[in-house]
Amino acid sequence: MPQQLPDVFKRIQDQRKEQRDLKAIYRDALSTNGEYQSVKEEIEALKLRKKKIEISVQDSFKEEFNKLEGLKLNIAGDNQLLSDLALNQIMSGETIRIVDENKVEYDPVFTVRFKKAN
Repeated sequence: MPQQLPDVFKRIQDQRKEQRDLKAIYRDALSTNGEYQSVKEEIEALKLRKKKIEISVQDSFKEEFNKLEGLKLNIAGDNQLLSDLALNQIMSGETIRIVDENKVEYDPVFTVRFKKAN
């Protein structure tokens, strides 16, 4: 008998609940471990120190970081455009073929996700 969507969905939900429970047990065990807490505090202090150094360097390269942020936004927009164009081509029955400058071929990958209905 083929598996049905609701059955698989229920199984995933049950496994996620079990996963959350096990993670909670693990986090509780870590929170009572003194050595873990000590190392965690050291890490936080080092992260703060690292962040201060990064900010100092970023201030020295303000123009480059502004350009980097602009590029990041452009890439995100172009990735969305690429996805939209590919989906439109597939929906119209066309095949998709992308090859980069190194002659590497890329195939489209599509996924289906579910989110809670409003």
